[in-house]
Amino acid sequence: MIDHDHDHDEVLCRTCWRWDPLAALRRPGDPELDVITTGMVFFDIIFTGLPRLPLPGEELWSSGMGSCPGGIANLATASARLGMRTGLVTGFGDDAYGTWMRTTLSEQEHIDLSASRVFPDFHSATTVSLAFAGDRGMVSHGHPLPEALVSDVSLIPHSRAAVIDLTGDTSWLDELARRGTIVFADVGFDETEKWDTSDLAGLDRCHAFTPNAVEAMAYTRTSTPMGALHKLAELVPLDVVTDGAEGSHAIDQSTNEVVSCPALSVDAIDPTGAGDVFAASCLLGTLAGWPLEQRLLLAALSSSLAVREFGGSLAAPGWGDLSDWWRYTKSLAVEGQPEAQDLRRRYGFMDDIVPKHPVLGVRRANGTFAMASDA
Repeated sequence: MIDHDHDHDEVLCRTCWRWDPLAALRRPGDPELDVITTGMVFFDIIFTGLPRLPLPGEELWSSGMGSCPGGIANLATASARLGMRTGLVTGFGDDAYGTWMRTTLSEQEHIDLSASRVFPDFHSATTVSLAFAGDRGMVSHGHPLPEALVSDVSLIPHSRAAVIDLTGDTSWLDELARRGTIVFADVGFDETEKWDTSDLAGLDRCHAFTPNAVEAMAYTRTSTPMGALHKLAELVPLDVVTDGAEGSHAIDQSTNEVVSCPALSVDAIDPTGAGDVFAASCLLGTLAGWPLEQRLLLAALSSSLAVREFGGSLAAPGWGDLSDWWRYTKSLAVEGQPEAQDLRRRYGFMDDIVPKHPVLGVRRANGTFAMASDA
């Protein structure tokens, strides 16, 4: 569902066409936010439909282009579009890119930026992503922030959950543990390929860990994703290992569940942000108390819908996308299509979680960004 009419969006907001999948669980005194995260934002420019990377001195034309907030904005947007009340602690440049990203994240995606900062005379980090052959290559430029984002971690907004990069700033962990915040941890790819296990030291204060198979096997010195899964399960209550087209595997010690979930077959045009969409879906299911298999199935579906669009953050699906997919799949199942009938059986729980009414459409990445003309 896509709606580019700003005035129409405002009318829908006023008539409560937004969807809150956690509404039944909310109680007086709960934290205002469901999830908070921190990291670096990038202004992403994505080229899709390339046959390959260009050779030295060569110019290639792409069949598609999009621009959107990137970096940690991918995770924050995915979380917000799934209906979680989301906060982001980050630093913005005071240039046009930074202004546009702040406006997009706060006004369009309804992400709480109250703890974020704008740094004067500081330009936004930028990434050019080239999508080809089902994968991507990226070139980025940026600088470290001139000052720390949060001088006193006790001032971090309270939330039910937080998402932390273990190889980034982990100064929050003690404060989050004190509050009883559920912490989902991730790691970035180790460009040194040392895979130092000290990077995982913060897992003792985390509820969940969501590495991909390459990272998981490298850190555990194992040769299979399942071997890595069981090794990491000794360190954290919920361990999820994603394995691309092979699907995902997870162990939840709190419920004694061990589940493997296949990936959905999809014609991907841009994989940027798919892992963030997957993690956000798992987090939502954990907060909602869903069985582990349902969490992984929703995550597989959400990430498969995301890679059909280009632009990491603005490719993330909303509940309109999920509802449309479910209605269409059920209609194909009624017609007798075997693949749809199998999906209808596996995803039967969607009847209980998708909204029964129309919801706001979500916006996709545009070829270029604008300022006042976006309004």
